[in-house]
Amino acid sequence: MNYEGLKIPNHVAIIMDGNGRWAKERGMTRSEGHKAGFSMLKKLTEYIFSRGIKVLSVYAFSTENFKRSKQEVNFLMNLFETKFKEYADIVKKKGIRVVFSGKKASPLPDKVIRIMQEIEEDTKENKVGILNLCVNYGGHLEIVEATKKICKLVQEGKLSLEEITEENFSHYLFQDLPPIDFMIRTSGEIRISNFMLYQLSYAEMYFSKVYFPSFDCQCFDDAILAYNKRNRRFGGIQDENENN
Repeated sequence: MNYEGLKIPNHVAIIMDGNGRWAKERGMTRSEGHKAGFSMLKKLTEYIFSRGIKVLSVYAFSTENFKRSKQEVNFLMNLFETKFKEYADIVKKKGIRVVFSGKKASPLPDKVIRIMQEIEEDTKENKVGILNLCVNYGGHLEIVEATKKICKLVQEGKLSLEEITEENFSHYLFQDLPPIDFMIRTSGEIRISNFMLYQLSYAEMYFSKVYFPSFDCQCFDDAILAYNKRNRRFGGIQDENENN
């Protein structure tokens, strides 16, 4: 699709949902669904950055996902271990910086944490765009951890209460990123599931019934067309004389 003349969101976020149901409907295992989802993510990532989006945040694995079966969690950790570097190599060639939001600590395996740190270091000089992968992530956790950082700085005399503002609070989150403009969730679920709560405050939201392994570039184009029909007022009104 030609994006000329369209409003392009600066920061897009995706909650990748429906891998397991996609697999079940095809008589496949949930693990096969996760592999298919990862393949689609690689294709989508390249396409999304080629369309002019500057920041892409992806919900890869939440803190709550550790409640799943040990077999499924272990498969996903192994998938991260084997595929993250391959994924990072693709976006690195495009000049994309890769960052990870979430707690880099147990119960994440040490190997996964090390790979995440290596990828961040290896791509830190890239300037074309930012790919933010949310792993062992929760929105409540992020806000609590930011609050702890701020409290520690205040206790140490490095930050005053007056210096804590809405404008700079994001500096203390897992990653200091611009607000999300457009959030997409696949699979038909209509909720945000503890995802980037602070950054989503004025985001437009789009809920697709398509399972993520089938959410291709055409589906993304459809979402962008829907975004272009939205009127983002940020609490104001389009015509100040309206209803006066």
